[in-house]
Amino acid sequence: MPTDYYSPAEQADLRLSSKSHWDLPIRIGTRTVHLLASHPTPPTFDGPEDRNGRRNADEIRLWADYVSGGKDARWIRDDEGRRGGLPRGASFVIAGDQNADPDDGDSTDNAIHQLLDHPRANTSKTPTSRGAVEASEQQGGINDEHVGDPAQDTADFAEPPGNIRADYVLPSSDLPIRDARVFWPTSDSPLYRLTGTYPFPTSDHRLVWVDTTVGRGHGRG
Repeated sequence: MPTDYYSPAEQADLRLSSKSHWDLPIRIGTRTVHLLASHPTPPTFDGPEDRNGRRNADEIRLWADYVSGGKDARWIRDDEGRRGGLPRGASFVIAGDQNADPDDGDSTDNAIHQLLDHPRANTSKTPTSRGAVEASEQQGGINDEHVGDPAQDTADFAEPPGNIRADYVLPSSDLPIRDARVFWPTSDSPLYRLTGTYPFPTSDHRLVWVDTTVGRGHGRG
């Protein structure tokens, strides 16, 4: 049984968040948008019990239940003991390194789909880049076995798991997406020096941005 990995005493005391789950209400004009930031544990570096894979999926599930609210969020409790999720109709943006790809990598099959398929998430436009496609083709290896679109990759990893989509910016369904990209320049771009190849000058993750409108005349986020 998966619960055999922890004793009952450990299960009662173990927090779900490996690093953080932050709800940051941001006032934009007359609207409030909740920035939901997190960094679930990588779904690897474990054994046959799949401790990290299951934990990654559960940490992603927290946001899925949180934005659903109501009875789905009754189990969630913050540091001050308050229970529940977002109010019905609240605007939000889920952002962070979720360490889960919808098609490839080591995460459980449904992990990130808990957010990508959520009725409250706006996934009408997926961030992409031409640099990710170039990197996948040049590096080959396990990337050649991936089934997902390499243009959607956001992380340049060694193999395994290869280059995957790990980083997300997901607005709520009431926030229309005007544009969405991954900052991953191709090798012929003068900005390539900011990403480069291993050892990377900055990070093995790439910046993901989404341009969305928060109400009429209230600005963009």
